[in-house]
Formats: sequence, C-alpha cells, structure tokens
Amino acid sequence: MGRRERKKAATRQAIADAALRLFLERGYDAVGIREIAEAADVSTTTLFKHFPVKEALVFDEDADQESRLLAAVRDRPEGQSIPAALREHALATRLASADGDTGFTAFTHLVAGTPALRDYAQKMWLRHTTALAQVIAEESGLAAGDPVCTALAHFALEAPRAAYAHNNPRQAVIRAFDLLEHGWSALPREEA
Repeated sequence: MGRRERKKAATRQAIADAALRLFLERGYDAVGIREIAEAADVSTTTLFKHFPVKEALVFDEDADQESRLLAAVRDRPEGQSIPAALREHALATRLASADGDTGFTAFTHLVAGTPALRDYAQKMWLRHTTALAQVIAEESGLAAGDPVCTALAHFALEAPRAAYAHNNPRQAVIRAFDLLEHGWSALPREEA
C-alpha cells in the first residue's frame, strides 16, 4: 500500500472512529454528519467520499465479513455440514457476546436499538447471498444456479435476525439452523 492509500485508509478510519464514538455517546439519531466531519477534522465532502450514507459510518468492514463468511463454509472441519458451519459462524459473529468486551456490547446495543441501523445491517448482510450460494454450490457439488443453494444461503443469513426478538437468541439461532440441517419434520417440538 502506497502513501496515498495509507492516508485514505487513515482518514476513513478516523471518520469511522469519530462517528462510532459520537453515536455511542449520544445515540445515532442525535448526531449529525457535520458533527462527525468536525470530530474527524474533515469536510463533509470528504466524509461522503468515504461513506455514501450515514448508516455506512457504522459498518466499515463489509468485505472482510464476506471473506470470513465464505471461509466458514470452505474451511469447515471435515465431516461438518454446511448448515453446521454457518450456524457456528452466526453464533460467533452475529450473536457473539464478546465476553467482557464492553465496546462490542455497546456497538451491538447501538445497532439493535436503532431501527435505521438494524435495517441497514440486514440489507448489507443479505448482499452476501449470491457469493454464499456460489460457495455452497461449489462445496456440495451442486450446480451454481441451484435454487437450493440460494435458499440455504438466504435462510442462513436471515436466521440471526429472526432470533433477535427471542428471549434466548442463541437458542433461537440453534433451532433455526437445526431446521436447515434436518428439515421441518425432524425438528423437535417445544412443549407449550
């Protein structure tokens, strides 16, 4: 990486850090773009060159997330199913408690408590459906356009969001992936 690229990356990071700090201090809706630009010591034009919308300021690791997601399928242990690998990835990344990491916990609460961020995060996350479906097809020996691969990818990406509203999101994710792994008829029923 050359000097210019390093400077751009440092500016981008300074903007993201300033935005997150302000959002955590005062709440997402209470912070304006100009305030973030001032805190990062950049113009609003520069801010928008790096982040096209306000929500993007909170999510600046999208490419890395996709790489880790695809690696969860490609690099899974021998004998582990694709749904099991995706379940473990979801539990480790999307519902992680990050034991003792107060920054991660605060970030998670910020996103979960802000409808605009929650919706943006899900739309951003679902953009990985096509890439994940392709890797599922490759790893399972199915055709690249097989709708089963696309369905599994979509459902696997959607499962954590469906679990957020439950008292025990971790258990809800496990049950959702049990459905993906074993099908509806094999799913154990909870007593009412």
